[in-house]
Amino acid sequence: MTADILTCIHNKMNSFSKGQRKIAAYILENYDKAAFQTAGVLGKTVQVSESTVVRFAAELGYDGYPDMQKAMQEMVLTRLTSVQRLEVGAKRLAQEDVLSSVLQTDVDLIRATNEQIDQKAFNGAVDALLNAQTIYIVGVRSSSALSSFLSYYFKYMFRDVRLITSASDSEVFEQIVRISPQDALIGISFPRYSSAAIQAVEYAHSSGAKTIALTDCASSPLSEYADFLLTAKSDMVSLVDSLVAPMSVINALIVAAASKKKLETTRIFNKLEEIWDIYNVYEKIDE
Repeated sequence: MTADILTCIHNKMNSFSKGQRKIAAYILENYDKAAFQTAGVLGKTVQVSESTVVRFAAELGYDGYPDMQKAMQEMVLTRLTSVQRLEVGAKRLAQEDVLSSVLQTDVDLIRATNEQIDQKAFNGAVDALLNAQTIYIVGVRSSSALSSFLSYYFKYMFRDVRLITSASDSEVFEQIVRISPQDALIGISFPRYSSAAIQAVEYAHSSGAKTIALTDCASSPLSEYADFLLTAKSDMVSLVDSLVAPMSVINALIVAAASKKKLETTRIFNKLEEIWDIYNVYEKIDE
């Protein structure tokens, strides 16, 4: 299934049974709640049997209720406001150990990312970065933490790395206006997707630069303009999104690039260690 589940429900409304129409109406009005309800709870809420809910999922073309629920949850990530996320998250975590729940979610997201990420695209992205004259990194709003981390290490490894963090569309374009086919741009964005990041990747792509998108799925608006698509699972955890899996992919990009540039990277960090020692950048711990 690639279409929005709400669109599918609208299109099939006339073919549903009476019980299925109850489920459909509830989801259309309360998709933020339905996305996190079990089949049994959803059925009880609209006063139909759990089996009716399961058949409803099959009628929509899903491989069972868990598959439909996953589609609803992915849709919710792109539609909820921050206040709605806070409310939904509070309900999800109300009966759970918050620490254990969040840590386990992060473990599951990294595992899922490892299972589905495109290794060929990853290798292609690394090669594009190594061959670029200038590397532009675009990540705004919550993704700015990811882009800043990547930029911090890349600036030690590459001669010309430019971090773009402004959320203003005009300022983003002003900073990438000179991008050329000899350059590469990494665009980072997760639901809710930043229009500035999307437009930056689109502009870079139209300018002939190599484009790398780090986002959550193939249906992300960044993917259309990406030469290399790196997908990392994220999940809504109350007000915030879990960006642990995307950070892990960024770590892999840094390690892979450093490995390919081993001699140069070693030389730079040897110099840095001398500078850091002279200027007492790091506290010395007596053993």
